[in-house]
Amino acid sequence: MLRGSPERELAAWWEAEAVAATKAQAAKEQVRVDPGAAGEPERKAGEEQPKEPAPAPPCAAEEGDARIPPRPPPTLPVSLAKPEPASGLCPHGKSRIKGRSCKRSSGQPDEYCSLRPVTVDSSKARTSLDALKISIRQLKWKEFPFGRRLPCDIYWHGVSFHDNDIFSGQVNKFPGMTEMVRKITLSRAVRIMQNLFPEEYNFYPRSWILPDEFQLFVAQVRMVKDGDPSWKPTFIVKPDSGCQGDGIYLIKDPSDIRLSGTLQSRPAVVQEYICKPLLIDKLKFDIRLYVLLKSLEPLEIYIAKDGLSRFCTEPYQEPNPKNLHHIFMHLTNYSLNVHSGNFVHSDSTSTGSKRTFSSILYRLSSKGVDIKKIWSDIISLVIKTVIALTPELKVFYQSDIPAGRPGPTCFQILGFDILLMKNLKPILLEVNANPSMRIEHEQELSPGVFENVPSLVDEEVKVAVIRDTLRLMDPLKKKRESHFPDIYMDRKHRFPPVSERMSSLKLQLSKLSIVRSQLLGKSLASKENPPHSDLASTSQGNANPDAHLPSICLKQVFPKYAKQFNYLRLVDRMANLFIRFLGIKGTMKLGPTGFRTFIRSCKLSSSSLSMAAVDILYIDITRRWNSMTMDQRDSGMCLQAFVEAFFYLAQRKFKMLPLHEQVASLIDLCEYHLSLLDEKRLVCGRSGTSSGSRLQPSGTPQEAAPPAPPAEGRPQPCTDGAHKVSHSRHTLS
Repeated sequence: MLRGSPERELAAWWEAEAVAATKAQAAKEQVRVDPGAAGEPERKAGEEQPKEPAPAPPCAAEEGDARIPPRPPPTLPVSLAKPEPASGLCPHGKSRIKGRSCKRSSGQPDEYCSLRPVTVDSSKARTSLDALKISIRQLKWKEFPFGRRLPCDIYWHGVSFHDNDIFSGQVNKFPGMTEMVRKITLSRAVRIMQNLFPEEYNFYPRSWILPDEFQLFVAQVRMVKDGDPSWKPTFIVKPDSGCQGDGIYLIKDPSDIRLSGTLQSRPAVVQEYICKPLLIDKLKFDIRLYVLLKSLEPLEIYIAKDGLSRFCTEPYQEPNPKNLHHIFMHLTNYSLNVHSGNFVHSDSTSTGSKRTFSSILYRLSSKGVDIKKIWSDIISLVIKTVIALTPELKVFYQSDIPAGRPGPTCFQILGFDILLMKNLKPILLEVNANPSMRIEHEQELSPGVFENVPSLVDEEVKVAVIRDTLRLMDPLKKKRESHFPDIYMDRKHRFPPVSERMSSLKLQLSKLSIVRSQLLGKSLASKENPPHSDLASTSQGNANPDAHLPSICLKQVFPKYAKQFNYLRLVDRMANLFIRFLGIKGTMKLGPTGFRTFIRSCKLSSSSLSMAAVDILYIDITRRWNSMTMDQRDSGMCLQAFVEAFFYLAQRKFKMLPLHEQVASLIDLCEYHLSLLDEKRLVCGRSGTSSGSRLQPSGTPQEAAPPAPPAEGRPQPCTDGAHKVSHSRHTLS
C-alpha cells in the first residue's frame, strides 16, 4: 500500500473511529470500584468526579490525498481497543487493591501506583509501647494498637513468642529465648563452650549451679584456698528466675547461712564476683548494649552503636564483711539504684546516674584509652555468646515452627549487660530476653505521689534501636526497591560519569565515522534523560520513606566476621545432627530409637562399643539430665545430654587430642557418613523414577566420587576453620 493512497486513508479512518466508539462503550459499561478499597482516598460529598478525556479525533489525511466520503466503520475485535480504566484501577487497567503497584510495559513503575504502608500489631507491646509508637510514626507505618482481624506484617510482643497465636508475618521474639537466657541455662551453654575453647570464653565468670553443684562448689573453693591461703574470694548469688536485681546478694564463704536458705527456696547460680571493676567518678557502672538477632539460619547479628551506662549510687570499695550488704555500692541494676537518695536524673547524656555508652567512650578516649580495642573485645564477646545460645534455640525453633509448616519468621532485641574491668577487659554479666524499653521514669512530686517524666537519655538510645530494627526487618523494602529502583540506587550508580559513558560509546562506535558517532551520542543522551525523569526526581522524596531518617544505628557483626568465628560453631553442627534424628516434628528430646539410629547411620558402633553399651550410655546420661532439668514435657535425651554423649564418643574414638579437635573430627566423620547415605537415597530415587527408560552410553550420568572419610587418630582440617583458634583475637574494625 503506497503512502497517501485512498486505501491507506480509509484504513486509518476506520481504525480511529472504531477505537473511539469502543472507548465510549467501555466507559458506559465499566463497574464502579469503592475508592477506599482500591487504595485511593475517598472523595468528599459534592466533589466532582474527574472528567473522562475526550476521544482523539481521527487522523487527518495527508496533504494532497483525495477526500473519501464517510462510511460506517467496520466492527473490530474488542481486544484491539483499550478502554479507559475503571475508578480504583491503575492507568494501565490493573487493580490497585491491597497496595499492589503496576508497571508499564517498559518495566518502570507508575507514579500513581504506590505501595501500602507496613502494618504493625502493637497490642502486646506492654512497656515498650511508647518507644514503638514513636518509631512507627517516624517510619510512617500503620499501627494497630488493638490488634487486627487481618494479618499484620510485624507483631511486637512484650514478653515471649507465645504472647499471641501467629501464623504469618514477623514477630519480635524467638521461641525459647526466655528460657535460654536464664541464669542456669546461660551458664550451662557457656560452660560447654568453655570446655571446648577455654581461652576464647574466659569473659564469663566461673559459675556453679545450685543446688545440683553445691558440693562441687564447696570442694573447689576449699581446694583453691588450701593451695593459696591468701586468696579471699567474694561470690555473688543470682536466683535463676530473678530479674531487676531481685534476690541477689554477696557472700564470702560457702558456709554463709543465706546460701543454705537459697538451696531450699529456689535454684540459683553462684559466680565469682569481679572485685576490680573500672570506676568513673569513683562509682561502679555497667553497660547495657542492645543486640539484634535478625535470623538464626543464616545467623545474622547486629549491635547498636550506642547503649546505656548504669551507675551505682555509692562510691565503690572492694567487698569486705562490713559492706557486703551495700547494694547501692555493688549492684548496678537501675531498678535498685533508682530508689537511692543519691540517684541523679539528668537530661544530659554525659552526667547523672544513667548515661549513654558513647559518652563513657568519649571520656575514656580523652584519657588515651584505645576505644577500638574495647569495641573489638565487646563485639567478640557478643558473637561468642550468641554462638553459645543458637544450638538450643534451633531446637526450640523447630519445635514451635516445624520445617514445611506455615509460621512466622522471628527476630529479637537482646540486652547484654557487660562490666568493664580495671584493665578494660569486658565481662559478661547476663543476657536479657526482654530488656526494658521504657523511655520515662517515675518522679516523686510529693510523698506517695509519682509522675512519669520523659527520659531523654532513654529515648535517644531506645527509640533509635526499635526504629532501626523495624527498618532492617521491613518486609516491603524489597518490593519498594523493585518498584522504585532509581530512588533506592545510589546516584553515582544511576548516573555514571561522563568519562565512562564516552569510553563505552567509543568502544561501540569505533568503526563508524565521527559524524555518525556524534549523532548516536546525541540519541543515547536523549534516551538516558527521558521526559519523565523530572517527574521521578520530584517524587523521589515522597517515594523513599528513609529519606528523612538518620543512618541506621545497628552495625552488622555477623556474618561480617564469620570467617573469624565459624570455627567455634561445633555445638551448632551437633545440634543439626540432633534435630535430624528427632524423628517426630515438634519434639525437643531424642528417644532411644533415634539415638540408636544416629549411632548406626554414622557407623559409630564397633567391637569396643556395642549397641548394648550405647543403650546403657543413653539411659545413664538421659536419667541424670532429666533429674537436673525442670522441663518434664517430653521424655528422652535433651540437646545438652546429647552433647555430653557426643563428647564421650569423641574422646573414645579420637584419643590423644584436645577436646575441640576430638569433637570436630567426630562431627566430620558423622557428616561424611550422612552425606553418603543421602547420596545413596538420591541415587535410589533417581533409578526408581527412570527404571522404565534406557539411556544411551553417551548420556549415562557418572556419579561424583564421594569424599574420602577422615582418618581416625589425627586432627583433620575443617572447612570452617575449626583449628584456627587464634583468628578471633584479630582486631575487629
